[in-house]
Amino acid sequence: QVQLVESGGGLVQAGGSLRLSCAASISIFSMGWYRQAPGKQRELVATFTSGGSTNYLDSVKGRFTISRDNAKKTVYLQMNSLKPEDTAVYYCNAAVYTRGSRRDYWGQGAQVTVTS
Repeated sequence: QVQLVESGGGLVQAGGSLRLSCAASISIFSMGWYRQAPGKQRELVATFTSGGSTNYLDSVKGRFTISRDNAKKTVYLQMNSLKPEDTAVYYCNAAVYTRGSRRDYWGQGAQVTVTS
């Protein structure tokens, strides 16, 4: 069983910064961040690709940075130049592949609220 524990988030004014952290109970390569705003579907924000690079939602490119500390089994999402439209619950995701099947694990969610 994989456990993901998120921390960070909060209330910030537009233009401000926040950092989210996600600590995993085991080492997992395929990790990323999703978000879900009220009344909207959950969307991928940032993730590490199988090739070792990173992938970002177009609207956050240049503002958000995903990183990881393998020794701590922790993934981070640094969010700069935040906008009101970034307001959402942010979820850490870990994907575990077994015999070609994917199983997703989720953190508890962290509320990010950006005021104008």
